[in-house]
Amino acid sequence: MLQRCLDLLAPALQKPGAVVVDCTLGLGGHSEALLTRFPAAHLIGLDRDKEALRLSGERLAPFGDRVTLVHAIYADLAEVLDGLRIPAVQGILFDLGVSSMQLDEADRGFAYAQDAPLDMRMDQTTGISAAEVLNTYAPGELVRILRQYGEEKQAKRIVSAVVREREKEPFSNSARLVELIRDALPQAAKRTGGNPAKRTFQALRIEVNGELSGLERAIPAAVDRIAVGGRIAVLSYHSLEDRLVKQVFAAGATSTAPPGLPVVPEKYQPKLKLLTRGAELPTEEEIAENRRAAPARFRGVERIREARL
Repeated sequence: MLQRCLDLLAPALQKPGAVVVDCTLGLGGHSEALLTRFPAAHLIGLDRDKEALRLSGERLAPFGDRVTLVHAIYADLAEVLDGLRIPAVQGILFDLGVSSMQLDEADRGFAYAQDAPLDMRMDQTTGISAAEVLNTYAPGELVRILRQYGEEKQAKRIVSAVVREREKEPFSNSARLVELIRDALPQAAKRTGGNPAKRTFQALRIEVNGELSGLERAIPAAVDRIAVGGRIAVLSYHSLEDRLVKQVFAAGATSTAPPGLPVVPEKYQPKLKLLTRGAELPTEEEIAENRRAAPARFRGVERIREARL
């Protein structure tokens, strides 16, 4: 949905001096497209993964001083802009979830289709690994994570098996976990929904990287730091992510006036305008070209007023 992102952001980024933040830099594909499409714009790219920053830095080097790359998570968007002394920006892009590079590097442990150390940290310099979560969390907490972040209906079965097996030997690699999940699930649960391990792996990844708690900070921060006339584009790949984005955008696009007022004062007027009708989905052609795009949900807003007084 790259073209849709560019088209939605275009009205805000065509003016000289426009600043756009790619909050999920990855390998720099979106950033390269933004810099090419909007030759007067300056880009700030954020990523918690140092290897992604190195590779995207090489990719974006031809754009010279139009690029500022920062080792940071999107939850720290406000702090990054404060550090750069930028009070407001004209465009912000989020492409949430795990990057293709992280999925494709076997030693990162994100993919359930190949054996690898159970790490799953997007920033491998900090935090706890997926193996540590599996080996140390209380059973009830593991059940909560699998249900909430993975929407796994068989969470209790899986966690019971994990607890039993970790007492024999701590978990360290993904293949053992995948095999355990296959053995723990009833036949009916294995016949639908693709690989039966995908929901558990998703839940562990979200927990390890604090993705939802970070997004709870990042989306409101983006709304606060987008200039009037500026636009925010978000691609999410999980119902919980999309729900959070939807709630923040809908609140900003709703009047806060008490009911019954004949005239709504300016301070109660919506500060955002919704640019998408619900969540837009990828086309069949996009899914055929990149199957990882299938769960994508796209939303966009424009800032139409200053902060309420």
